[in-house]
Amino acid sequence: MTVSRLLSLPLLALAPLMLVACGDDAATDGTARSEPLPMVAAPEGTSWTDKVAATPEGGYLVGNPDAPLKLVEYGSLTCPACARFAEEGVDPLMEKYVATGRVSFEFRSFLIHGPLDLVLTRFIGCSSPEAALPLADQIWANLGPLQDRAYANQAALSAANDLPENQRFVRFAEVAGLYEFFAARGISEDQARTCLADFASLERLAKLSEGYAGDGINQTPTFLLNGRKLDGGAWSQVEPLLQRAGAR
Repeated sequence: MTVSRLLSLPLLALAPLMLVACGDDAATDGTARSEPLPMVAAPEGTSWTDKVAATPEGGYLVGNPDAPLKLVEYGSLTCPACARFAEEGVDPLMEKYVATGRVSFEFRSFLIHGPLDLVLTRFIGCSSPEAALPLADQIWANLGPLQDRAYANQAALSAANDLPENQRFVRFAEVAGLYEFFAARGISEDQARTCLADFASLERLAKLSEGYAGDGINQTPTFLLNGRKLDGGAWSQVEPLLQRAGAR
């Protein structure tokens, strides 16, 4: 999907896209077995799980930036399979692997479901990098109700689509009830409205996803380990591959 297509997609047309490109399977990985890797101590008085940075690729990286194993997730904030991974995998990933300094984890939001993904991705980037992934986890934990409310008022969504660029997504979030949700999680309504009125930032997010698609990412979640696609998108599939690569 081109940038112009994503940003001009009628908000009314979002609902039929809900299941597009969202699944549990990814490409084959061929991960080689490695000897166990040594732990890497975090700087004194800190934990690797508390070290978070935004990346040039548009993601949020947690952990040792020089970790020998770099796990990247291309995920959608409206993808049920991504929500399952967050529920089942995030805690053990952080506690057993990222905390050791052997593994870093980077999340990149892939806008496969159009404007709702775009707005939610902008919301998680409205605060500090440290807040982004906890906010994403909150979205996934409340995904059903958020989607239901987002699509409840089709007439209002259609009207929002006719507004100027710097107002369209501000109004979308209002119709979808997102301001209340994020205000309860540390993003004030004024802060959110300012973020959503910044059309240049929205364009950047769309271009990043266009680049992901150009790199062969075509569904969520897709995981890369040291640049190689993994086979499967469930935690039960990803964890054995981390261990095989030396995170044990």
